[in-house]
Amino acid sequence: MMKKIVILILLVLLPLSLYAGRYAGDFILLGSGVRPLGMGGAFSAVADNGSAIYWNASGIAQIKDIEAEFMHAFLFDNLATYDFFSFCIPLPASTTIGISFTQLSVDNIPLYDEKWIKNSNVFIRSSNVDLQLTGIPDGYFTSSDQLFEFAFAKNFSRIVNLGWELFDLPIDYYIGGVFKYIKRDVYENIGAGMGGDISFMVRTDLGMLTDLPWFGKIKFAFNLQDIGGTKITWDTRSKHVDEIITTPRLGLALDQPLSFIDSRMILAFDWSDVYQYSKNLGMELTYKNILSVRSGLYEEHFTAGLGFRYRQFVINYALVTHTDLGNSHRIGVIANF
Repeated sequence: MMKKIVILILLVLLPLSLYAGRYAGDFILLGSGVRPLGMGGAFSAVADNGSAIYWNASGIAQIKDIEAEFMHAFLFDNLATYDFFSFCIPLPASTTIGISFTQLSVDNIPLYDEKWIKNSNVFIRSSNVDLQLTGIPDGYFTSSDQLFEFAFAKNFSRIVNLGWELFDLPIDYYIGGVFKYIKRDVYENIGAGMGGDISFMVRTDLGMLTDLPWFGKIKFAFNLQDIGGTKITWDTRSKHVDEIITTPRLGLALDQPLSFIDSRMILAFDWSDVYQYSKNLGMELTYKNILSVRSGLYEEHFTAGLGFRYRQFVINYALVTHTDLGNSHRIGVIANF
């Protein structure tokens, strides 16, 4: 019971607290997609499917076909549900656009009438049985948080001449942007606001760069989330405003072919200015582009995941462990057209 109370405080009461700061949009920090969380949230420099709209929007320019992704997650021992949907369309001129929708819901939150505490204090209530709580809720309500995003990304390919004694190095540059709308609905109040992200990514051939041909591709990424701060205004009497402050996110990834076992391995690292500097590590091993095994560290929490491809469909599963709040399970499907 105590764990449920703690989780409800984290998911519901914090968004209504009177301080503003980076945690005003705390539900967004849960991340989008299944594959990224299986890799410990180290996805900024991988960012090659629809969930990249959250992690690094410039990465959707890597998508070659029309793609739809759906995720459903059971959080904190099924106390909350978390859903994500994205749809990306490649356009001419190495350009891709995408939309996404994310929702966190907590149902059956107990509601107690304030008549129990009006015109009284703890001493009065302790001596008057009629004023003491019965433990029976006067009702229930649902809290929901929603995030709508529109993303745009473009790829630029260049050949960089490193000098007559060296070689020409192919480099891919990616740039992306996101427009977002956030809506938070708690009991009888609604908070809403708009913001934006801008992101970059660079990819090159590490084998050519180091003159070790067995090396794969290396990618560097940068995502600046909530540029200038995203303000969420509540419809309360005071018109209280929370602000999600600007958060930088850096990423590094190595996409390494393992031809001797007909596989490929991705090693990834993310750093972000969240919770006094967040570090995430992730790994993915894919066999014959059919079966993927993933693991990672999301902060200090272990994560794991699986992926299975059949024709144009990919089914993904991720487990995120948490000592205090319980485990979270994510399942999802990606379809390419």
